[in-house]
Amino acid sequence: MTDWQGIIQHITDSTAGVFSPGEPRHVGGGCINTSVRLSDGERDFFVKLNDAELLEMFAAEAEGLEQLAATDSIRVPKPICFGSVGNQSYLVLEYIELGGNGNSEIAGRQLANMHKAGWDKFGWHRDNTIGSTPQPNAPCADWAMFWRDQRLGFQLRLAAQNGHLGRLQRQGERLLQAFSALIDHQPRPSLIHGDLWGGNIAYLRDGRPVIYDPAVYFADREAELAMTELFGGFGGRFYESAEFSGIGEESAVRFVYKKRANVLGNGNISSIIVRGVSIEFRNGSSSHRQMEVMHRLVRPKAAMAFDEKVESLALAGCSYV
Repeated sequence: MTDWQGIIQHITDSTAGVFSPGEPRHVGGGCINTSVRLSDGERDFFVKLNDAELLEMFAAEAEGLEQLAATDSIRVPKPICFGSVGNQSYLVLEYIELGGNGNSEIAGRQLANMHKAGWDKFGWHRDNTIGSTPQPNAPCADWAMFWRDQRLGFQLRLAAQNGHLGRLQRQGERLLQAFSALIDHQPRPSLIHGDLWGGNIAYLRDGRPVIYDPAVYFADREAELAMTELFGGFGGRFYESAEFSGIGEESAVRFVYKKRANVLGNGNISSIIVRGVSIEFRNGSSSHRQMEVMHRLVRPKAAMAFDEKVESLALAGCSYV
């Protein structure tokens, strides 16, 4: 049973004027949290609810939204307050009316502007979550080391804890050992949303984009663009504007991971998406050493297709499909 009076009082204390809403209205908001709209006819708020022990997840999300908003580049929901009442934690955000058709070119340009916000390290000053899965962010000056240890390596360790051993771990270890050859560039750290797939972006009725549910950290911006390409991508005009909006040359490597075994907990093996291979060797930019490593790592199957540039490779739980 939700203590709505405690949450409503916190909203009143955090905003101007007394807030006296009507009955809470449940709204869609993903499979991790319970999502509710509170309205008094003049002001509306979006409330996320979860177990009390997940309060830090909401605290990190609120801080991440504030950091994205501080770039003054792309719209995000404004955090109002967060806390816990009884056995529940909550995060209150401004309610944004969505439903426009959207302009992916504007979204790409605004995202590129957001990526100009930098830091001197990869990671963040605190850990957060991607979905409800823990995401470590200990600052590191070396991007390949950060990605190997705190993204792919961490996911493999979580998969092992969840019972996914054997071939997954063997193949994962081979991939970890190959990182020094595969990821041989040193990008500038860029502030990224961190979980920007199609379900975490929408548009206002005037076409302006809104992003939400972040898992922020400072990264190679190619990791962000790779995440957008999961589940169909955002369209060509988005990538044209995102990649060439004054951010500098795009990296030769684009990669991202997807955490099925740990997030869904339903027996699916963790997926590592390596786009243009996600590791992508675009425009002939892959080195001979990288190509050698990929050919050593990969045992092609009938389901795999290669062209002369190694256009794409999907590693599903480190078994190749």
